[in-house]
Amino acid sequence: MDKQIAIGTAAREVLAHGGPDALTDPHIATEAMGHALDLGATHEDIAAEINRQRA
Repeated sequence: MDKQIAIGTAAREVLAHGGPDALTDPHIATEAMGHALDLGATHEDIAAEINRQRA
């Protein structure tokens, strides 16, 4: 998986699983974010993608 796909996946998982409140299983979103970060993404990259997907 490349970095941009991982960023998109992480953003999707954060939005699908309750965002920062983690209303469902928080491990789903944190694992996806961890994978994106391992590939070189930053928290800012993921936050920007979350905002893009919300729009």
